[in-house]
Amino acid sequence: MYIKKILWIIVLAGLVALGIFSYSVYNSIFSPNTKFKSNTATVYIPTGATYQTAIDSLRPLINDISSFDVVAQKKGYSVKVKAGKYILKKGMSNNDLVNVLRSKNTPVSVVFNNQERLEELAGRIAVQIEADSISLLKTMQEEAFLNANNLNKEEALSLYIPNKYEFFWNTSAEGFRERMLTEHKRFWNQNRLDKAKEIGLTPNQVAVVASIVQKETAKVDERPKVAGVYMNRINNGWKLEADPTVIYAIKEKSGNFDTVIKRVLYKDLKLESPYNTYMNIALPPGPIAMPDISSIDAVLNHGKHKYFYFVADVENFGYHKFAENLAQHNRNKQAYVRWINKQGVNR
Repeated sequence: MYIKKILWIIVLAGLVALGIFSYSVYNSIFSPNTKFKSNTATVYIPTGATYQTAIDSLRPLINDISSFDVVAQKKGYSVKVKAGKYILKKGMSNNDLVNVLRSKNTPVSVVFNNQERLEELAGRIAVQIEADSISLLKTMQEEAFLNANNLNKEEALSLYIPNKYEFFWNTSAEGFRERMLTEHKRFWNQNRLDKAKEIGLTPNQVAVVASIVQKETAKVDERPKVAGVYMNRINNGWKLEADPTVIYAIKEKSGNFDTVIKRVLYKDLKLESPYNTYMNIALPPGPIAMPDISSIDAVLNHGKHKYFYFVADVENFGYHKFAENLAQHNRNKQAYVRWINKQGVNR
């Protein structure tokens, strides 16, 4: 009887110990283990990160890093760390955390437009994905890639169609470039290619004209009309004589693209530069800015009219007054010159 009692005590003690152990294991796996106060927290795991790097990134967000480590080791995360952006939710358990880090790399929205040069585009993208601006620029300017796609360095900006795209945060510079090439080919579908051929321009030339239209007017509804002016000049063998190309030429010549130029002077029109359309009948060698899709489509679907001139409308700011002949244009221009002089804008 005494021996039986001892055996029961041993069994009960074992069950209690097993219960305590099971509860401890359950807690380490399934109990909440986050310490951030907001509903979610974001952690970025860089490419090539070691398990220790991941642990260091998670430490500010987790209450008990030791229990997380136990679960991560058991589930194999410690030997298979994956780069990316991960969204953690308040109250997640170690099991939840490891599952997210193993399989739920969250895409980021990448947005860009209106960049004047590849350098600016690279900087804009670098703050949105892991790749740095230096590697992005180097990849964008890679000669073999440009040659393979019938582009030169001046035309390279036209490859990047401004829009909102989804990328994984850990996308490489090469990965970004290749995706943009795919998007460029998708954008230039057969319909747009046919329209470009119909107006006698290549897609690259369309991008150049569109970049001028982009700089001339911020009003999307006016862009087809402005594009029509430039297409009339092209079709009649005129120089484009576009002020934005002169401004770009000044910046390109000085190497300072941060310069703000609000007024083009007569002396500027004589600046020797392939971008100066007052000096050259040919189109500039590349876009003077990144044209929006609306500007590209404005060229492809430009207004059919008899206007050859336009100048800023001082009575309807943001829009322009259009003219069919030089005499009418000069009258419109005088009103603009009087207004800009009154504003004291000398440069």
